[in-house]
Amino acid sequence: MTIELEVGLKATVTVPGSSANLGPGFDTLGLAVGIYDTIEVEVTESGLAVEIFGEGAEDLPRNSSHLVVKAIRSGLSAADAEAPGLKVTCHNNIPQSRGLGSSAAAAVSGVVAANALAGNPLDTKTVVQLASAFEGHPDNAAASVLGDAVVSWTEIPVDGISQPEYRAVTVPVHESIKATALVPNFHASTMAVRRVLPENVTHMDARFNVSRAAVMTVALQHHPELLWEGTRDRLHQPYRSDVLPVTAEWVNRLRNRGYAAYLSGAGPTVMVLSTTPIDEAILDSARESGLRVLELEIAGPVTAEVSRV
Repeated sequence: MTIELEVGLKATVTVPGSSANLGPGFDTLGLAVGIYDTIEVEVTESGLAVEIFGEGAEDLPRNSSHLVVKAIRSGLSAADAEAPGLKVTCHNNIPQSRGLGSSAAAAVSGVVAANALAGNPLDTKTVVQLASAFEGHPDNAAASVLGDAVVSWTEIPVDGISQPEYRAVTVPVHESIKATALVPNFHASTMAVRRVLPENVTHMDARFNVSRAAVMTVALQHHPELLWEGTRDRLHQPYRSDVLPVTAEWVNRLRNRGYAAYLSGAGPTVMVLSTTPIDEAILDSARESGLRVLELEIAGPVTAEVSRV
């Protein structure tokens, strides 16, 4: 039986950004980081109104094609609920198309808002599934849903017809680990950056990444001194360096100084995981080069509150 939501019901969702891959864990490892979007979804008598503040305010659509709106409707459908009308207000702090999980955060916020408005009938596994379906892989979305770090994977149905299942588990992050993002002032297209990847890789490179992904899960939980080794990669970053030269330059500069730097998601953001502050002279040089420096905590899970207007 479909539930019609009460006019005046409002959900406020705070969702963290995320960093994917963490070096070797291509489309598998993710990390929630402390930069947040806040989404307010109010049930109205009719229609759709979308307001956007902050990142993306000049570019994002204000109609049913907005990703948050699509995710709300996906969540409502899964929860067997409907709203006569919606007012959606987005306060965006996560940089758009920079490798910090802005799209995944939008999908997560919409699904979580819908679930909260419907009384939370959807479990966490379903929220991860619905939010991940918008991107086709769960690393960013699962990190924003669950918080901390995640190991995620996709189960492809053998019948070739059913929808893939997106799965993830939380990896608690050592309390001493902090994240620093160096964010360039240009966008990167995930699809364009994926196109430079080869269809085949050597057994040696595959073996290298399997070992480093395993090291990374240990480094995150118990041995942060292994972060530099755990962020080494041969499967995607070397191939992306030609299309992201600024990112590649800064990853190499930082790694040569002993910092665990890597390409965050599809870039162009450079992420550094460390237990001690990065040399301020390096950060000043980055700022002088036009990079935005964000010093971030490791984030917890998405949160939602429901009220009545």
